[in-house]
Amino acid sequence: QVNVVESGGGLVQPGESLILACATSRSVFAMAWYRQAPGKQREMIAAINTERRTDYADSVKGRFTISMDSDQNTMYLQMNSLKPEDTAVYYCWAQNHLGIGFWGQGTQVTVSS
Repeated sequence: QVNVVESGGGLVQPGESLILACATSRSVFAMAWYRQAPGKQREMIAAINTERRTDYADSVKGRFTISMDSDQNTMYLQMNSLKPEDTAVYYCWAQNHLGIGFWGQGTQVTVSS
């Protein structure tokens, strides 16, 4: 069992930045950020593994940066140049070394003037 906890959501204006953090109760193999906007399906926006390989959705490429601490327990999402369409609940997903995935409870990000 891996506990996953997100933090850092909030209300920002368009063009501003925000950092999300995701802490896990033990080291994991891979982590990712998903988001779900009202009325839309949950989508993967950024992923990273212990080899520091990253992957981004086209919608956030160049604006968002994913990183992982060396202890492989904490992941961050630096979000720059935020847009109203980035408004969503952001979820952290973590995969342990057995290939089992675990979800966090989500954190709300609202981009509005």
